[in-house]
Parts: sequence; C-alpha cells; structure tokens
Amino acid sequence: MSILLVEDDPLIREFVVEALREAGYHVIHASTGEEALAWCQRRVADVLVTDVRLPGQIDGWQIAERYREQYPHLPVVYATGFSPVPPRPVLGSRIVRKPFHPDEIVRVVKELGEVKGAPPV
Repeated sequence: MSILLVEDDPLIREFVVEALREAGYHVIHASTGEEALAWCQRRVADVLVTDVRLPGQIDGWQIAERYREQYPHLPVVYATGFSPVPPRPVLGSRIVRKPFHPDEIVRVVKELGEVKGAPPV
C-alpha cells in the first residue's frame, strides 16, 4: 500500500516515514502542498497523510480536496496542532492531533486501509 505523506517539519516527516516503512508501507513524501499536488498528478496513493498547516499557498485541506477530485474515495489522515480554519474533513478521513507518536499514524493508516474500497457510510 502506498502512502503520500505531506509534512513540512523535516524531523516529524523523517520519524513518520520511518515508522510507516517499518510497518511495510511504500511512502512518498512531500514538504509542501505544491509538491503533494505534483505527486497527485503522477501517481495515486492508497492513503493521504497530510499536515493541515503548510508553507506556500496550498494547505492540507486543499490537497485532500484536489486529490479527491480524481480519487473520491481516497482515505485521508489530517495531522494538526493548530489550524486557523475549522476542520472540514471528508468522509473516510481522520484527524490526528499534534503532537502524536508516529505509531499513531501507522495505526490510523492501517485502519483506513482496511476499510478502503468499502462503500461510504
């Protein structure tokens, strides 16, 4: 299963990438919304894990919305410590509050991966 991880903090990104890879996932990572959308055009991920607040013009909410235009049932994990806008998660998504342990992301990805492909609730 492929995971697209979008996280601007290099230390958090490194820990989460390592935890996901140790759990057996293929991980693609980006540090900005613009990079993430470039991946969206090139390759489909099975799960999107994105920080909500990112540098640049595209935040995590926008990445998920744009990605889901092509892949409407893509599971999304939003990671956030503080967001100036209210959460607007979509069906098949979860919010993980920062600070989190990388194993929490692995657990949520596993849960979402198990229900991927199931009809929306």
